[in-house]
Amino acid sequence: MKRNHFLALGAAACAVLLSGAGPAQAQGAGAAHWPQRTVKLVVPFPPGGGTDAVARALAQQLAQRLGQPTVVDNKPGASTIIGTDSVVKAEPDGHTLLVSGSTSYTVNAALRPKLPYDPLKDLAPVGIVARAPLVLVVNASAPYKDLAALLGVAKAQPKAVHYATFGSGSAPHLVGALLEQAAGVRLQDVPYRGSAQAMIGLLGGEIQFAIDTVASAAPHVRAGKLRALAIAGNERARALPGVPTVVELQLPGAAFDGWYALAAPARTPAPVLAQLTKAVEASLREPHLQEQIRNQGMEPVFIGAQRMAAIMDDEIGRYRALAHRAQIVVD
Repeated sequence: MKRNHFLALGAAACAVLLSGAGPAQAQGAGAAHWPQRTVKLVVPFPPGGGTDAVARALAQQLAQRLGQPTVVDNKPGASTIIGTDSVVKAEPDGHTLLVSGSTSYTVNAALRPKLPYDPLKDLAPVGIVARAPLVLVVNASAPYKDLAALLGVAKAQPKAVHYATFGSGSAPHLVGALLEQAAGVRLQDVPYRGSAQAMIGLLGGEIQFAIDTVASAAPHVRAGKLRALAIAGNERARALPGVPTVVELQLPGAAFDGWYALAAPARTPAPVLAQLTKAVEASLREPHLQEQIRNQGMEPVFIGAQRMAAIMDDEIGRYRALAHRAQIVVD
């Protein structure tokens, strides 16, 4: 009887151990076999732009490291909301990911109260993969030799200095509002449909300055058509190394750092996110990928999930307060 009793206890103990190990083994096995099919990078912009270029360059490297095809799926519309929402609602298994700029992660959440998702809760950050600096430029024939001269006119004549935006709540509009508050001036924003039209307006004298990506503005600066006054960020741009930042010019409140990042749907398993992070970080160490990103006027970086989440939280609060003070309204 004692022998049978001990055998029964032993069997019960084994059953408990096995039942306790089961879920952990299953989770480990699932992560070990990821990815099991094509990995899709959703880009909430049309093909051909900066976000698309970053995603396609990254997809090439990830395909090699993950051993599965990695494709770009362009889903533009509604200021990136359509594409972002499709990722939020995707199966959280690591096969559908978002590659987008800070608009999707922070600006929309700060300016649009009726978003169908909360990026802080519904996305799992993987990492920031590139910086996209903005630059403040004037016509090369303009009398403004530096930013102080331009702001001096704006202070003396409120609303007399006009600048280009890409619409209410666009990055140039936010930078302009930040500059107003940091310098204590009043500027007049003028909406254009895009960078090309804004450059035509600037070169034609319709506006006094524009705020655009370094990638778009640098060729005009090198050609002697535009003069760059300041980088609207915390770090200088490699493509325009001689141009100081607004921080260097004692206007830290005007800093706006554009960036591109990768995220997954919330509830994606932690082991899958860990493997993905490792693959992305390794990809960004590749000189070829770095060159591709720099050719777009951006700077390759890798800022991990924890820091990215902190940046998102900080920027949403900052831009929400800015929109309230500057009365920026986005439908």
